Amino acid sequence: MQAKPAPELFHRIRWPLRLTWAGLWAERLSRAFWPLWTVLLLVLSVLAFGLQDILPLEAAWTGLVAACVGAGWALWRGLRRFNAPRRTEALARLDASLPGQPISALTDEQAVGGSDPASVAVWLAHRARMTARAATARPVRPDLRLAERDPFGLRYMALTAMVMALLFGSIWRVASVSGLAPGAAEAMMAGPSWEGWAQPPLYTGKPALYLNDVPAGPLELPQGSKVQIRLYGDVGALTLNETISGSTRPGAVSDPAQSFEVMQSGALSISGRGGREWQVAVSPDKAPGVSVTGPVTRERDGKMKLPFSAEDDYGITSGSVSITLDLPQVDRRYGLATEPEPRPSLTLDLPLPISGNRASFEDALVEDISEHPFANLPVQVQLEVTDGRGQTGQTEPLSLVLPGKRFFDPLAAAIVEMRRDLLWNRSNAPRAAQIFRAITYHPDGLIRDEKTFDRLKTAMAKLDTNAASLTPELRDELAKEFWEIALLVEEGDLASARARLERAQDRLNEAIRNGADPAEIQELMEELRAATQDYVRMLAERAQRNPDGQQAENQERMQITGNQIQEMMDEIQRLIEEGKMAEAAQAMAMLQQLLENLQITEGGAGDDGFSVPGMGALQETLRDQQDLSDESFRQLQQGDQGQGEKEEGEGGSLAERQRALRERLEGLGNRQLPGEGSEKGQQGRQALDGAEQSMDEAERALRDGDLSGALDRQAEAMDRLRQGMRALDEAAREARRADQAEQQPGGNDEPGRSRDPLGREQGDSRAIGSDSNMAQGQDVYRRAQDLLDEIRRRAGEQQRADNELGYLKRLLDLF
Repeated sequence: MQAKPAPELFHRIRWPLRLTWAGLWAERLSRAFWPLWTVLLLVLSVLAFGLQDILPLEAAWTGLVAACVGAGWALWRGLRRFNAPRRTEALARLDASLPGQPISALTDEQAVGGSDPASVAVWLAHRARMTARAATARPVRPDLRLAERDPFGLRYMALTAMVMALLFGSIWRVASVSGLAPGAAEAMMAGPSWEGWAQPPLYTGKPALYLNDVPAGPLELPQGSKVQIRLYGDVGALTLNETISGSTRPGAVSDPAQSFEVMQSGALSISGRGGREWQVAVSPDKAPGVSVTGPVTRERDGKMKLPFSAEDDYGITSGSVSITLDLPQVDRRYGLATEPEPRPSLTLDLPLPISGNRASFEDALVEDISEHPFANLPVQVQLEVTDGRGQTGQTEPLSLVLPGKRFFDPLAAAIVEMRRDLLWNRSNAPRAAQIFRAITYHPDGLIRDEKTFDRLKTAMAKLDTNAASLTPELRDELAKEFWEIALLVEEGDLASARARLERAQDRLNEAIRNGADPAEIQELMEELRAATQDYVRMLAERAQRNPDGQQAENQERMQITGNQIQEMMDEIQRLIEEGKMAEAAQAMAMLQQLLENLQITEGGAGDDGFSVPGMGALQETLRDQQDLSDESFRQLQQGDQGQGEKEEGEGGSLAERQRALRERLEGLGNRQLPGEGSEKGQQGRQALDGAEQSMDEAERALRDGDLSGALDRQAEAMDRLRQGMRALDEAAREARRADQAEQQPGGNDEPGRSRDPLGREQGDSRAIGSDSNMAQGQDVYRRAQDLLDEIRRRAGEQQRADNELGYLKRLLDLF
């Protein structure tokens, strides 16, 4: 048995059912009538393009009849195949989309067991479950796919044609089909009595106008638009009058074909049958503009960066920058003292957007002009842009020093300077050859690569041979060769870590002294970090290979960790970033001397093995005090105030470790130390006593939880320890030199030294590991440690200030 679903069920599925029913209508209409709207779109596209206006009348009538027949056939086919969907079909489709077809199930009635309560309960539970499923109904999407019915995609072609007609045609041309009527056929065959076109300049990007489609009245045209008019019929039946070309000798107004350019606002009129008049307003084409938007800078790789902006009504077509030597501003000394040979201005193309709007844009010219003779010389820079009409816009001449690659290696800088002199004037060739001979007379310390040196000697020989009659071609060839040699000297791969370290130090020092760009200094700092890490790693590997050799003894006398070197370089970089170049140069000099002293220690072949009694134990005490200070500093950074006694380290609490160091120093002071009875020895003992007192104060500060105060006292203790060690070392060495003088009463005169043509000393009898160099190394080490202690002291003061500020803020929050 079947029954109708409950009314509340239809209320729940009302909207899904209606939407599914609408989808069925759309589905069947599209399947039945897609040929009809395909034909209609094609016909409308043809009419919008105006094909009926240019075809012969017979062809136009034939096409119209074919279009009507095609539309009629498509309509008949659609009506024949269309079957209006019913509500029950929509209900069946909606029911089929649900699991178990609950709508159909709800139309059923219980056939048997109607008197059995259990069967009735099961039946009611079944209907409740089906009702719940039916309530979840959602509209069924219609199937609008027509690929099987339209395998050639005719509907897509018709739609594409319609879109093209709307973009490039005119929908109003469809109305001209009325001209095919019998009353207008005669006029159609005769054609229009006149035609006109207005073509704006191509660079404006605006489309051409068919004046027959433009109604009379105001008309705006870009300046430079080309107007063409065709007059049909008897001569004189139509005349053209215009005041927009600005011509003083216009042609006859009745000429059948006339053309001119729009130069000014005015009137354009065609008098006669079907004539028309327009009031033309000309939009002027302004000249383009260009400006420099920022400073001209040097990139890290030596390229010039020139930021600029440009704008125009319709778009920039080209741009250039002209660079001319500013001769009055050149420092006319040395090779530049002579008059320069004539050289044309340097012209570079400005970059333009490849795609997008060129009417207004910002960009930057990045060009490597380091090899040009104007590089690093005063110049005048002028930018110029051009629009599509040929109008130009320029900037005022900008005076600056043309950025180029900077050379910090002395030999590379000398080679580049001589190259510049040759390009300045060929008469500098003899002078350049003489200077090359002088700087390569004693190449030790200048040339690191033999192949590069051989290449330089070959170029020097060619220059020396042709110095008297140097041709422009040979000059340019030598200039290219000298540039490549300078690059090899400046940036070539170096064989050893020591050579890379020296090179990085020299380049960074030169950059700081000469006020190089921050980007260059940053790059050189990174190079110095890498070279230092390589060199320290080389020392560590050598120590591992020979732990019991002379190097271990030398390193016991003076050590500095890689972290401390890193801290010094971080401090140098901070000073540079803050613009404190003088302080950065001083810190750089200390770091350089420290690293040089490490090299002396590593290469101490001339050391006689002399050691100061007790100095090793003092060095160990200083290192342990340094480690304790580092740990205190870390505790302070972590904010562990007041826990100096509670924090357990490797050797007990910080206060207990400080007490152990003080007791060790006290025991060392009771031993036999050198210099007893001498002034230096007395100074050393007093400094050690002061260190012991500072350690005692640091211990009390640690017990009280005052980490900042403990850091200050620990820094004082380390400073006094170093002072005492230095004084004791000097006392011991004075005593040793006195003993040697008694044993060898001969003089201490240094042997004579020869000098090269530039006045440089060619020989030095002092050994690398001599006492004077070692003493100098100790002094460098002391100053380096002073710098690190100052960094820690400032950090401690800043931490203490931050803690006090936080305490004040908490008090304010309480009130």
